[in-house]
Amino acid sequence: MADETELRSRTRALTGVVGATALVYPLLVCAVQVALAQFLIDDPGAAVGWGTAGTALCVAVVAVIRWSTGRRVRSPWLLAGLLPPLLFEAWLLWPLLTG
Repeated sequence: MADETELRSRTRALTGVVGATALVYPLLVCAVQVALAQFLIDDPGAAVGWGTAGTALCVAVVAVIRWSTGRRVRSPWLLAGLLPPLLFEAWLLWPLLTG
């Protein structure tokens, strides 16, 4: 019985690693699209859309890691870590949205 429980937890952990790494490529695509929309195309709507998609993918990575470990993430710093990129994006988009 202990071997079966250990096998399940190991399988869950490996599945979580595969799931988290599978989200890296779409996250990279979102980052490149945000940069293109902000600096080359000058499209605030696209930048906000790709930024939102990137944020959702970051949350999905955390959710996959949380699921794979079978533990609840209790750190408020995890959500607070989203604040600096959000403020930076708002600072970059502010002239485009107001001008």
